Amino acid sequence: MPIDLDRAVGAPLPTTTYIWTEEDLILYNLGVGAGDPPDDPAELKYTYEQGLVAVPSFGTIPPFLMMMGIGGVGGLDIDLARVLHGDQTLTVHRPIPTSGSVTQEGSITGIFDKGRGALIVLEMVSTLDSGEKLFTNRAGIFARGEGGFGGDPGPSTRRHTPERPPDFTVASATLPQQALLYRMASGDKNPLHADPAFAALGGFEYPILHGLCTYGIVCRAVVETGFDGNPARVDTYSARFTGHVFPGETLVTSIWVEDAGHVIESKAMERDSRVLVGVVAERPI
Repeated sequence: MPIDLDRAVGAPLPTTTYIWTEEDLILYNLGVGAGDPPDDPAELKYTYEQGLVAVPSFGTIPPFLMMMGIGGVGGLDIDLARVLHGDQTLTVHRPIPTSGSVTQEGSITGIFDKGRGALIVLEMVSTLDSGEKLFTNRAGIFARGEGGFGGDPGPSTRRHTPERPPDFTVASATLPQQALLYRMASGDKNPLHADPAFAALGGFEYPILHGLCTYGIVCRAVVETGFDGNPARVDTYSARFTGHVFPGETLVTSIWVEDAGHVIESKAMERDSRVLVGVVAERPI
């Protein structure tokens, strides 16, 4: 069997260090659509050094190299070209500095049999040099073709939206070159997001947008609309990826304010296709 549960579950991921500057943060913010329109003060806080803040989803960037380390974990003999990002949960423990350094430690906390594939769950903690936790990321990586081994199916990942009109609706246009910009901002150089021939091998007509780029665009929409433009109010952001986005499409995000948090659903407007559903929990200020 390609996946050896006894060896893989609990296995540590390679420890990594990530250092960022104000320029790196601005590039990330631009990569998830900030700066439109460029003279809007609400956008300048993401794109100009004076008063600079992070889109909270920046917290997914430091542990990226650690995530890619699953290919070297004993007991995980999987084809990395066939893996998809299934879900992502980010907890932001304290305000994000505009520059800094964190060390990541993490492990594989579970592997579940989803029939058509295996869901590999990673948990990663990013710690500041001071010893304080800055981010905790939990990622679900779906390995296509590796299911059916009779293992625990795990908890359901289905998410439901309220049966009432949303409290807010936000349209976020993406650029035709959005994936090319985000791959430089994030370090995710997967050719699926740049090379048309490679995308065709995966069954896509064009290169698709990174799931975590969609995640960031939606995060910014929630902050600006549901949290009055204050990114410090974001505590935990959990989302499941339900479809792909082609660069140049417009994301329409519906937001419901519920006791458990801001429930979100985002669709690619041009195809009326749901691409992300989740919830953003607010930190009391």
